[in-house]
Amino acid sequence: MSSKAVEDPAAQVPLNGAATVMIRKKEPYPFWLGGVAATIAASITHPLDLTKVRLQATGDKRMVDSIKKTVRTAGVRGLFDGISGTWFRQLTYSICRFWAYDESKKLIGADNKSPPWKLAMAGCMAGGIAGFVGNPGEILMVRMQGDFAKPPEKRLNYKNAIDGLFRMVREEGASSLSRGVGPNVFRAVLMNASQLASYDFFKSSLLASGYFQDNIYLHTTASFAAGTVATTVCSPADVLKSRIMSASGAEGKSTMQMIRTSMKNEGAMFMFKGWLPAWTRLQPTTMLIFITLEQLKLAVDWYRADV
Repeated sequence: MSSKAVEDPAAQVPLNGAATVMIRKKEPYPFWLGGVAATIAASITHPLDLTKVRLQATGDKRMVDSIKKTVRTAGVRGLFDGISGTWFRQLTYSICRFWAYDESKKLIGADNKSPPWKLAMAGCMAGGIAGFVGNPGEILMVRMQGDFAKPPEKRLNYKNAIDGLFRMVREEGASSLSRGVGPNVFRAVLMNASQLASYDFFKSSLLASGYFQDNIYLHTTASFAAGTVATTVCSPADVLKSRIMSASGAEGKSTMQMIRTSMKNEGAMFMFKGWLPAWTRLQPTTMLIFITLEQLKLAVDWYRADV
């Protein structure tokens, strides 16, 4: 009896009584792959993220003005202030959210072709877990990015993310690691329900249309749509998170205090302050994350086939 090897799903299937088709289940991809893709993307778009945080946390009015101020006061290298905080955040939050999203889909029996609400549910579950786990990294990233926008006497001057982590615990207590955890978890839930779920939805919908194949053009189009959805959905929580986390010690305010003060001084549209720089940052980041992730998956497939 002869045999034939075939990729994917599950068992041995007789073929016309003469051959056996060996169907091998595809191995899952490494759980950390999404975190690596997100770290690469965040490193490239860091100057835009830096500008977004400073717009949300300070009185700067325009993205261009904020960039000019950064370059004028700290040089071009100033556009990469707080890069270690960004890396720390991605290697905690992003690794966790991609892992949790895949596990949540398995738990509720969803796949990439499932209805949007089911994918969004998996995204919400992943966001809740990752938002909590990644909160310290989020605080460090926001503080390090916003530090040079403050007057010199109010700067924290963390040397790097690890130094910042130890100083937060030593100077403000371990409870400081949970500052802004409510808005951060809420934002993470919104982000994963909109970004991860919408990417899967757009990708499967575009494939089903017959106009696309599973290649970089599909990944680019689906991630572009996902980035726009995610920016709009996440803007209110993102603004609150940045304002609360950028405060330290006695400056800190509760979420409700921050909302009341901002509503009184700026009106309801404060929740979408910095939408353009947020979109300008999140759009290429989202595209880079998913395009990089898909390429990393191809590299893993190539490696497995080679060995």
